[in-house]
Amino acid sequence: MKVHGLLPLALTGISLYMTGQEKQKPNLILIMTDQQRFDCVGTMGNPFIHTPNIDAIAEDGTTFMHAYSSTPSSTPARAGLLTGCSPWKHGMLGYYKVAEKYPYEMPQMLKEAGYYTFGIGKMHYTPQRNKHGFHGTFLDESGRVESKDFVSDYRQWFAMEAPGKDPDATGIGWNEHAGAQYVLEENLHPTQWTGNEAIRFIKNYDLDKPLFLKISFARPHSPYDPPQRYADMYKDKEVIHPHIGDWCSSFADRKNTKDAPFGNFGEEHAIQSRRYYYGAITFVDDQIGRIIETLKEKGLYDNSIIIFVSDHGDMLGDHYHWRKTYAYEGSSHIPFIVKAPRDSNYSASKKARLEQVVELRDILPTFLEAAHIKQPEDMDGKSVLPLLKAPNSSWRPYIDMEHAAIYEHNNYWAGLTDGKIKYIWFFRTGEEQLFDLKSDPGETKNLAKNKKYNKELLQWRDYMTKHLSERGEPYVKDGKLNIFEKNILTSPNYPETAEKKK
Repeated sequence: MKVHGLLPLALTGISLYMTGQEKQKPNLILIMTDQQRFDCVGTMGNPFIHTPNIDAIAEDGTTFMHAYSSTPSSTPARAGLLTGCSPWKHGMLGYYKVAEKYPYEMPQMLKEAGYYTFGIGKMHYTPQRNKHGFHGTFLDESGRVESKDFVSDYRQWFAMEAPGKDPDATGIGWNEHAGAQYVLEENLHPTQWTGNEAIRFIKNYDLDKPLFLKISFARPHSPYDPPQRYADMYKDKEVIHPHIGDWCSSFADRKNTKDAPFGNFGEEHAIQSRRYYYGAITFVDDQIGRIIETLKEKGLYDNSIIIFVSDHGDMLGDHYHWRKTYAYEGSSHIPFIVKAPRDSNYSASKKARLEQVVELRDILPTFLEAAHIKQPEDMDGKSVLPLLKAPNSSWRPYIDMEHAAIYEHNNYWAGLTDGKIKYIWFFRTGEEQLFDLKSDPGETKNLAKNKKYNKELLQWRDYMTKHLSERGEPYVKDGKLNIFEKNILTSPNYPETAEKKK
């Protein structure tokens, strides 16, 4: 029955406490992987990898072809994602602990805007049960114990599901770069667990609130350990071979250890690692397919912004480099796909492939705009929603990247890229690298000493000088880029540093 021309609230499925604006807010679904490089997604042009479900999100949305992780290792990348800020602003210039509290935090800001916020999988926070505003988290932290008495939810579930068995029985360490088939039952794998728990949560979600759900897979980060059917899928199959530059020979002859960050261990070793890595990604992709299907069954898919992204990449032997923390494409270039709500101004962006350079810091501003929250003026990231509506909108000219020294003291750099040219400055040596990514996407030719590119070198060196000038010494001295020996791991803006200054 109608009352004054309106349906009774009880028949609308909308809470009495829900405002008109809240009804219009889309759900926000963030699906992320750990250490997945940009070219290991089918829609990004890899003909050898099988990722139909990630590709389907791209078919229904927008793929950003030049997306980066500014500080490409786990914790600083996740700090940028959490805060919407640049490395200098959130304070983590290299691998360190995510601070306990920031002025801006994605789950907290969305919770205050009326969202129910939940995180499943790998968060990599300190302390490990820190929620940063989530109503709840259900954790898989790859066996890391960094807080007293911490046991992840996955490990507790495993102990109940498989008493007496070892979750690490496959025998590969977190940072090793050889692969192997998972030796336990497939249903015990953390990738399967993360998919199952995400599906269980979605099926249980019946609140009359918009939802922010973060689903964070701990793979394909090593160990590269897909179950048998995924390992078999790529057995003896072609993969993209490692890129070897004309500048990287000094990295070839290094100590051969299981987790070496540098070294030439033979092309076959790199190819085999990539086969297992591809299998781990396809395993994750299948879980994403199950999650998307559950969102559709629950009626949540159409009114959701879904972002698929990774925290950083994996070199996989490119230029005799392994793991991450480098400026090179394998380490810093990531997948970044956005699916808009079906009935929105942005839904016309299906199958779009955009060239603007974006970064992890842009995800929080994107969610803030979708949630009708004004972005703080001192937040560095930018909402990508205007680009979905008007792809030719003005945008940043380039993105900044950096990483404090790790693995060896010379691996200490800052970089700039617009997705077409990349400039890298090494703080300890004064070495410069310049790559033309359009003609040389594998970064095999360092053009810094090529006279034909002298104009571009001077221009990008000037960009870097201006970028670092706000920091003063030792970064810039007498108006020029400066060489220095000190490793600076955090900026004055890192919350604990800033607090001590008060």
